[in-house]
Amino acid sequence: MNLRQEAFLRRIQKFIPKHWKQNVKQSKAQNKPSATSLSSQESFLYSFTPYDESMLDSILTSLRHSASQGHLAKAFRSFSLIQRHTSSSASSEFILFSISSLLSSCTDFKSLPLGKQLHAQIVLSGLLNHPALVPRLVTFYLAFNSLVDAHYITETSNILHPLPWNLLISSYIRTELYKEALSAYKQMVNKGIRPDNFTYPSILKACGEESNFGFGKEVHRSINASGWDRDLFVQNALISMYAKCGDVEVAREIFDKMPQKDSVSWNSMISAYASRGVWAEAFELFGSMQANNIEVNIIVLNTIAGGFLRTGNCKGALELLSQMRHRGTQLDSVAVLIGLGACSDISVLSLGMEIHGLAIRNWCSGCDNVRNALITMYSRCKDLRHANVVFRLAEAKSIITWNSIISGHTHWDQSEEASFLFREMLSSGVEPNEVTIASILPLCARVANLQHGKEFHCYITRREQFKEYLLLWNALVDMYSRSGKISIAKRLFNRLSQKDEVTYTSLIAGHAIQGEGRAAIELFEEMIRFHIKPDHVTMVAILSACSHSGLVVQGQVLFEKMSSVYGITPRLEHYACMVDLYGRAGLLKKAEAIFVRMPYKPTPAMWATLIGACRIHGNTILGHWAAENLLKMRPQNSGYYVLIANMYAAAGCWNKLASVRTFMRDLGVQKAPGCAWVDMGAGFSTFSVGDTSYTEADELYPLLWGLTKQMKDAGYVACEDSDIEYEVI
Repeated sequence: MNLRQEAFLRRIQKFIPKHWKQNVKQSKAQNKPSATSLSSQESFLYSFTPYDESMLDSILTSLRHSASQGHLAKAFRSFSLIQRHTSSSASSEFILFSISSLLSSCTDFKSLPLGKQLHAQIVLSGLLNHPALVPRLVTFYLAFNSLVDAHYITETSNILHPLPWNLLISSYIRTELYKEALSAYKQMVNKGIRPDNFTYPSILKACGEESNFGFGKEVHRSINASGWDRDLFVQNALISMYAKCGDVEVAREIFDKMPQKDSVSWNSMISAYASRGVWAEAFELFGSMQANNIEVNIIVLNTIAGGFLRTGNCKGALELLSQMRHRGTQLDSVAVLIGLGACSDISVLSLGMEIHGLAIRNWCSGCDNVRNALITMYSRCKDLRHANVVFRLAEAKSIITWNSIISGHTHWDQSEEASFLFREMLSSGVEPNEVTIASILPLCARVANLQHGKEFHCYITRREQFKEYLLLWNALVDMYSRSGKISIAKRLFNRLSQKDEVTYTSLIAGHAIQGEGRAAIELFEEMIRFHIKPDHVTMVAILSACSHSGLVVQGQVLFEKMSSVYGITPRLEHYACMVDLYGRAGLLKKAEAIFVRMPYKPTPAMWATLIGACRIHGNTILGHWAAENLLKMRPQNSGYYVLIANMYAAAGCWNKLASVRTFMRDLGVQKAPGCAWVDMGAGFSTFSVGDTSYTEADELYPLLWGLTKQMKDAGYVACEDSDIEYEVI
C-alpha cells in the first residue's frame, strides 16, 4: 500500500462509528468468524439457522423500506442490528445487501456524511474491492462532484469490469473535463480493462470536443478490433467525432455503411454537414428521411429550417415550420427564432404576428433572445408601434435589446426617435457597444446631421475598448463620405492601420457621390494591389463612380471583370448601374440592350433611369417603350409619373400626358409636397413648398427671393420642364 492509499484510508476511517468498531473487536475476541472471514460454505451453514435467518430477513426488509423512503436514521439503526447478528451467526451477504441499499439511498437523498460512514464500514469490513460496491461508491462520490475521490476508488479497485471507469469518464465529460476523460481512458486500457459499447461513445465525444483527431482514429481502430464496430451507439459516436474533427467524408462513409440507423444517426450526419456549411448535402439527407418516412425530431427540423434561413430560402424555412405545426410538433424557442428571422428578412408581418402568438402560448416569449427577435421582426416589417410595445414590456433590457430597437428606428431613418432611445439607454446606465454606434452612425449621414456624428466620433476616440473595432471606423468613414466631407473621410482612412473591403468601399462610394470617378478608380486599384478582394457592394460603388463621372470605358471594363477576374456574379443593382452609365452618356441603345439580356426583371427605378435618359437625349420612341413598361407595374411613387409626364410634355405629346394624369388619379397617387431642412444651429427645422405657417416666414421668403434674383443676375435660366412639372401634376 502506497502513501496516497494510506492517507485516503486514514481519512475515511475517521467516519467509522465507535459501535461499529466494537462489533468487530467483539467478533475477534470471541474467536467467531466475522462477516469478512466467512467462506461461501461457512456462510451457507451459518445462514441455515432458522431463527437468525428469519430475523435478519425481517430487519433487512425494514432497512430497505426505510432507505427507499429517505428515513436514513431508521435505516442505519437497522444496519446496526444486522451488524450485531452477522458478527456471530450470519452470512456476509446481509452486510453487502445492507450497505448497497444504504449507499443508493445516501446518493439519492444527498447525504454525504452518512455515505462516508458507509465507505468507512466497507473499508473496515474488507469489501473495498467488491464488484457490487465499487460502482456504487463511484456513483456516490460523483453525485457530490467529488471527482478526485471517485477517480481514486476506480483506479485502486481490482475489478476488471469497465463499469466504474464508464461512470468516471462520463462524469468527466458531463463536467467538460475532456482531457481528464482521455487520461482516465488511457489508464483504464493500461490496466488491461477492455472498453465496451458504453465506454467508446463517451471517449469519442471527448475526442471530438478536444478536436483530438489522432487519438480519435486510434480509438476507432480499437473499436474495429473489439467487435463493437457494428454497435449503433458506437457508430453514431464515430460520425459525431469525425464531423467535429472536420472529416465529414469519413463520417458519411460510416453513415452509408451502417446496417441500422436511428434518428440520432440521421441527426448526427445532418448536423455534420450543417456545421461545415455544406447545406446541399444536408437538405438531400433530410429529403431522404422524409421519403423513407423516418421520424424526424425537433433538432433535425430546426437544423434544416435554420439552413434554409442561412441560405436565403426564407420561404422554405417558414414552410417547414408550418409543416411541423400541422404534424403536431411543438415549436421550441429555436424554431421560433428561425421563424421570426425569416419573417424579418422578407417582411411578412402577418406570419410574424402568428409566430409571436405561438411564442406566448409556448411560454418562450419572455426569453431575451426571442424578445429581441420580436423587436427586430416588427421593426423590419415597419410596425414600430408593436416593436416599442415589446421593448417597453421587457423588465430587464440588455444591450442587445437596446440595439434591436435603436437599429429598428435607424433602419427607417427615424433619427429623432433613435437619438431619444440612445439618450435613454445612457441614462439607464447601459453602456453602448460597437453595434449600437455602428447602427446609428449611418443615420447621421442620411439625415445630414453631422453634429451627432461628430459627437459619436469623439465618444469612440475617447474609449480604448473601441480602438480595435474596424466596424466602427468603417462606419465613420462611411458617414463622412456620404455627408460630402470627403477630405475628413480620407484623413480618417489614411490613419487606419487595418483596412478591409468595407473601408475601401465606403471611401469609393464617397468619391462616387462627389463625381470624383478618377479618385475612386485609383482607390479601387490600390485595394486590388493590397490583395483585398472586392465584394458586390464594392462593385456597385465603383460602377456608380464611373457613371457619375462619365467614365464609360472604365465602367465597361470593370463590369466585365466582375465574373471573370473577381468571381462576382452580377446582380440586379450592377445592371442598374450600367443602365445609368450608358444613359448618362447618351448610349441609349446599349442601355436598352441591358434590359433585354440581363437575367433579372427590371425594377421601376431602372425604367425611370432609362426614361430620364431618353428625356435628356430626346429619344421619345425608346422613352415611350420604357414608360409603358413602367406604367404596367403601377408604382405608387409619384416621382415616376412626374418623370413620364415631363418627358411627354417636353416632346409635345399632350394626349399621352393627359392619360398619365388620368392614370394617376385612378390609382389615387398624389405628389408629395417638397420639403426642405434648415439647420438653425440648435437643430434642424423643416418647411414645405408654399408653407407660410413657419414662424419666421416673413423673413425667410424675402431671403429666398433675393437668392433667386442673384441666381438670375449670374446668368441662371430656369428649366422650362420644371414649370411643366408643376402645371401637369
